Amino acid sequence: MKIERKRSRAAEVYTASLNDILFFLMLFFLIISTMVTPMAIRVMLPKSSTSKQVATKKNINLAITSDRRYFLDDSQVSFDDIEPAIAAQAAGLDDEQKPNILLQADNTLDLQSVVRVIDIGNRLNMRVILFTEKE
Repeated sequence: MKIERKRSRAAEVYTASLNDILFFLMLFFLIISTMVTPMAIRVMLPKSSTSKQVATKKNINLAITSDRRYFLDDSQVSFDDIEPAIAAQAAGLDDEQKPNILLQADNTLDLQSVVRVIDIGNRLNMRVILFTEKE
């Protein structure tokens, strides 16, 4: 003889805590994604077949756009203000602790504009790294 139950049980998954988990994951990825982009100024970098990733210590980001506007760590500066601003950031540091200058120059610029910035790095005894894109 078979006894039937009057009420059947439905399988259920408790999902109330998933909202909190998804919120924290979304918040984590939003914070991390803002740290990944070093500079928001977009320039068309020159191509190089021998470019490679360089892991460096402290850096100073310098971007030159195609219309010769200069951006030092996301703030626009004139060419005459580049050297004093970089010197102020490196003041009191010895050669081992000095930051590198990461130069992002647009590929349509003439060579003299890039060399002038490299000369600033040489006068300050700092290493200038030119960004390129891999072909």
